[in-house]
This record gives sequence, C-alpha cells and structure tokens, in this order.
Amino acid sequence: MIENNVLLDIEYLKKKAVETVEAEGLRVLICAGTGCVANGSLEIIEKFKERGINVEPLGKEDKMTAVPTGCHGFCEQGVLVVIPKLDVTYVKVKLDDVDEIIESHIKGGKPVERLLYIDPATKNHVFKNEDIKFYAGQTRVSLANCGEINPEAIEDTLAVDGYRALYNVLKENDPDKVVDTITKSGLRGRGGGGFPTGRKWMFTKMAQGDKKYVVCNGDEGDPGAFMDRSVMEGDPHKLLEGMAIAGFAVGADEAYIYVRAEYPLAIKRLRTAIKDAENASLLGKNIMGSGFNFDIHIKEGAGAFVCGEETALIASIEGERGMPRPKPPFPANKGLFGKPTLINNVETLANVPVIILKGADWFSSLGADTSKGTKTFALTGEVNNTGLIEVPMGTTLRQIVFELGGGIRNGKKFKAVQIGGPSGGCLTEEHLDLTLDYDSLIKAGAMVGSGGLVVMNEDTCIVEVARFFMNFTQNESCGKCVPCREGTKNMLKILEKITRGEATLEDLDLLEELAVSVKDGSLCGLGKTAPNPVLSTLKYFRDEYIAHIVDKKCPAGVCTALKVIEIDKEKCKGCSKCSRICPVGAISGEIKQPFSIDKEKCIKCGACLKGCPFNAIVQK
Repeated sequence: MIENNVLLDIEYLKKKAVETVEAEGLRVLICAGTGCVANGSLEIIEKFKERGINVEPLGKEDKMTAVPTGCHGFCEQGVLVVIPKLDVTYVKVKLDDVDEIIESHIKGGKPVERLLYIDPATKNHVFKNEDIKFYAGQTRVSLANCGEINPEAIEDTLAVDGYRALYNVLKENDPDKVVDTITKSGLRGRGGGGFPTGRKWMFTKMAQGDKKYVVCNGDEGDPGAFMDRSVMEGDPHKLLEGMAIAGFAVGADEAYIYVRAEYPLAIKRLRTAIKDAENASLLGKNIMGSGFNFDIHIKEGAGAFVCGEETALIASIEGERGMPRPKPPFPANKGLFGKPTLINNVETLANVPVIILKGADWFSSLGADTSKGTKTFALTGEVNNTGLIEVPMGTTLRQIVFELGGGIRNGKKFKAVQIGGPSGGCLTEEHLDLTLDYDSLIKAGAMVGSGGLVVMNEDTCIVEVARFFMNFTQNESCGKCVPCREGTKNMLKILEKITRGEATLEDLDLLEELAVSVKDGSLCGLGKTAPNPVLSTLKYFRDEYIAHIVDKKCPAGVCTALKVIEIDKEKCKGCSKCSRICPVGAISGEIKQPFSIDKEKCIKCGACLKGCPFNAIVQK
C-alpha cells in the first residue's frame, strides 16, 4: 500500500507545535464540554481572553491564554478552571469570579480558596486534580487529553504526540503487525458487546473486496450516557488517528463517523479536526507522503436508538430507514454499500493510538484477566460526585460508588446500580465488591453496555426504574421483528399495571415469561437485551414487585397511584394552608378544626405534604 518511505517529519511538527503552545504563556484551561457550556463557560472564556490582554508580567510569564478544552469529567463541579503552572483547579466558577482569579491569584499569587474543591471527608481545600479522589482513582487512556488540550487547535494535539502512532504504522508499513498488536492487547469493543477488536479487524482484513470501509459508531443513544460525546468534543484527533490506523490495517481508504445530530458541538469539532488534519497532510490523500489515502466523512443521525446497532447504522448511512438486518452476512464481509466494513465505537478507536505507542503488553497489564485496559463510565444518580470517569477493567462497584463517587447523597442508604443503560441490569448491595468486567457482569445479569452507571438510593422504586427503561426501549423499537415490537409493548403494559396496583401475581409470571421470549426471539442485540432491566430486578427485587401487587404499596413511596396521603387529626391545627395550596381543591375543613382530604379528588401531588407547617400530613 505504501509507495515510498519518504514520510512527513513528525518530529518537526511536534517541535513547532510545542513552541506554539509554550508561546501562549500561562495557559488557563477552561472546560468547554457540553455540560459546562450550558453553565456559561463560553462567556467565562471570553472574559479571560479580554482580561488576558492587560495581565501584568508574572515572573517568566508575560502572557496569559484562555484555552477552551473538552470535558474535564467532574460535571458535578462545573464550570472547572485549571491552571497547570499554578497547580490549581477551581470549581463551580461563575462569570463574576474571573476578575478575582486574575487579580488575587494570577497577579497576586494568592489562590481563591472559596473556589477550591472541598474534600467531603476532611473538609479541607484541595488545590490539584490529582489530589481530588474523583480524579485520583482514575486511569485515563481514551480520556487522557480531554480537559488538557484545546480540541480545536491541532497544535495542541501534535504537542502531546498526536498522529505519532499513525506515523509509526505508516513507516513500518506492516498491516499484519498492526492487527496483531491490537489482538495481543486484548482490547474488546467498548460499545457494549465486548467482541475482541483484533478478531473483528482480522475478519475485515481477510474479507475479499475491491473497496473497504471503516465506520465509527458515535450514535450514543443510552439515556445519561455521554462518554463518546466527550471524546469527540475533547480529543477529536485521537479518534481520527485511531480510524486511520484501523483503515491502514484492514485495507480501507474511506470512513464514516456516524454521530447523532443532538451532538452539535461534537460535530463542529470533528469537522474542524478533519479539515485541519487534511491541511497538515495527516488525513486525506497521500497521508504524510506515504501513498496511503484515507478520507473521513461525517454522517449525522436522526437520534434513533436502534441505529446504535451496527446493521441499522449501516442502513441509515446508506439513506435507508435505520432497521437491523439479519446476520450473517456480517459487516466484515458485507457491510456499507455491500462492501467489507469495520465498525467500532468511539472509545474503542480512541484506545488504538495509545496501544500502538505504548505497546500491547502495556495495555494488557491494565484491567482484568479477560477484560483488558480501561473503561469509561458516565456516573450519575444519587452519588455526591457525578461525571465522567475512566477506570481499569476489574475495578469494583464499591470503589466507583464510594471512592470516586464520594458515596450516596444526603447520607442515604445505597440500594442499587443500573449499569449498561436500557440494555443493562440492576446490581444490588451484594454486588458492591463485584469486579466490573464483561464476563462478571454478564454472570450477574447485567452488562458493561455503553457505560451508563446510575446509582440509586433507598428512595428509588425499582419497579418504576424497570418501567422507565422498558418505556424507553419500547418507544425506540424499530418494529421490524414481532418479539421486540409486541413483546416490549406488552411488558410495558404489565409494568404500568404493577405501578398502579392493578396487577396480579399471574401478571408477574407473564412478565417474566415475556421477558425471556423477547430475549430469545428478537432479531438484533438491542431487542435481545431490552428485557435485562426487568429480568435483573425480578431476580434481585422480587419482593418489591410483590409489595406493589399484593400489598398495593410502593415501598419507596414513588408510585403515585399507590400513595395514601392522610391528615393526622391530632397534629392538624386547622390553619387551612393545605386547603389553600391544593391545586384541585381536595382538602376542606373549618378553621381551627382538623381538615380532611377527599381521596377521590386527590391527585397525590404532594403539595400539601411540603406545605404543612405542623407536619400533620403524612404519606403511607
């Protein structure tokens, strides 16, 4: 494939890039990921830029540069501002804080303590990321540069060895070696299924065809998941480099990134990165003077969850309705436009350049026996520290929830974790020491999935959680196969009956039977995994289902139809406040006499519970 060995001087590119970065002086790294942008980070960046013109010289620094970065991960504390040369991280920064940071710290050398992170255990101020437990417990590989570089400045990427892995691959000119390295690393697909990446590459490489494609699956449809989005926003060049290496390895010269249109910032930064890389001869025609051609296109998806399935994704790129296709043939043999196609997700491909640079042995030294490397998770729910984390495979649930996550909010009791999104399952307190890897999770009735991890406390209704995910998957079912189309619909109906207190134990048996049928009979992986939240919660929380059915009671007090709101006549002072705030006029009585609730009118909104000054209204 390589026509000559006269390659572009990558060392020279890096040297010039480092000079450009160093010329920026004091770099102030400001999170410009989607979450922080929503919290006003772009305005903060502009203010730093405006003030930067007038900053007085400080020692060796005669210039300050505001650097927009990708997601720092610690979303609970955004907007985050990091000044590496001053060894400081500021959290929850507002526009009005910029002047104080500049005057007090950058000019005066005195940190702004009120903007420092406070360790919840010690109550001490923490200055640096590496001393914050949320960061200290992580091992960042795919996310290594997110929050550290400007994703829209190719110089930032080149300064941290961007495209060096591609350079090494093109210089050695040995596709077999590349495939062998990825195979030996033990990298498995990070999109959910966990299929060995090296094997998939080998199948595509061996497939016969005059044209081959690489497709990056950036269709991140799980509720609450934002791992792939963060990579595309924060380090787009790493993804592009991984795709180019994959293309060289399997013999492809063209690629597509399938990104949902709901990720406009990711799309913008990817387009900028592709253009800049092409201008630098790092993508496109005759890359680095090697003779290797690799063109990357962006396809915006319309937000259908089913397009996360690889054959439905292919159909969508081809301009057809996104619906799964029977397998075989597999995409490796007959994929996009009928040609052999390699499909990997964003996180998988972002690991590739690092593996090439550091070696297969280094990568396989991380993680568990059968699950090598690291995995990103979107940590959300009832934990103190929410955000994006990356930990070695094999890390326990306890470490994630109680160390990185900082434990359960408001001193509440841990109840469960929903891991893997709509395709995943619930894990309980007994699983806190379970190692999070592909095989262990499958045995427990869950799965890694895309990496969504929702923590629940004692106030969470497990039946409602199952209903929520089933409602999502039923709405997102493409309708092609009967088991998924009709099975999920009827499972949802039963779950809704249970939450209303109208179901019977026979309904519970039917729910479980339907779940198994959908799992066994659905056409694609999404349909086969749709029942997982129901099956796992039935396994570990059956008593909670029975309470809804037999006792007509929601133990967590969440299901509206099963709430019983009453006025304690001994405590009621007859102040009439509850009557005045009730939106449907369900409460009546005489002043200074106990009031009563008309249960037929009551919509159980809880307004009276919150409004009673004497705590005379109770929910049973």
